[in-house]
Amino acid sequence: MSTILFNEIVFGPVKSRRLGVSLGVNLLPKFGKWCNFDCIYCECGFNKDGKEDKKLPTIDEVWEALEDKLKNHDQTIGRIDNITFSGNGEPTLHPYFFEIIAITNVLRDKYAKEAKVSVLTNGSRIGIKDIADALLKVDNAIIKIDSAIESSVRLIDRPQFDYSINKITTNLSPFKGKFVLQTMFLRGRFQGEYFDNTTDKEVNAWYEVIKNTEPREIMMYTIDRETPAQGLEKVTIEQMNRIAAPLIEAGFKITISG
Repeated sequence: MSTILFNEIVFGPVKSRRLGVSLGVNLLPKFGKWCNFDCIYCECGFNKDGKEDKKLPTIDEVWEALEDKLKNHDQTIGRIDNITFSGNGEPTLHPYFFEIIAITNVLRDKYAKEAKVSVLTNGSRIGIKDIADALLKVDNAIIKIDSAIESSVRLIDRPQFDYSINKITTNLSPFKGKFVLQTMFLRGRFQGEYFDNTTDKEVNAWYEVIKNTEPREIMMYTIDRETPAQGLEKVTIEQMNRIAAPLIEAGFKITISG
């Protein structure tokens, strides 16, 4: 069982496969998980295993923790490439997400002008104006769509609400040309059901979402850490390269992490 929780408000910096030297920000409980997805590959484990702690950091606590990390950053590590909101679940669930993004932009401009502000989100709340406005103010709104087929989303990501790929696509309209699409490629069996989001049916549906939403960049990756569900299989870089080829030919910027 994978239960890697981030027990600080601001952690790292760590070396990220996709984001370089990344200073992480956790807006969720330090000792529990809070997410409206329950992904079978989540490094923080399943939701049911992390419900004891429900305390969220305050705006002042985030400000103080982030300012302290930025002011005292060890320059021998190298410059900070990204201030990344990820942590123990879905960061946009924090009730003061908009205000915290505004604070982060101020602190970045003061202490680490070269750094990007990035948010890893499942996109479930981009239809809320304050959330959309906040995500449009960061450098990288990295929005996850692991499948364009809803039955696969329900199996892989296990949304804890009435998920609709059509609604997500519609809500992405203000983000055309501005957001980063992130997709985890994997296959395996979970609770007796087999899935593989690299099949022709899956990939063609995914291409349609890309065509309709026009991401600025696409991040393709596969399993790299222990997962709470057992028996999940990595996808090779060669397989992802084949999936990416038509998109590269069409002019999309693609990054692939194995």
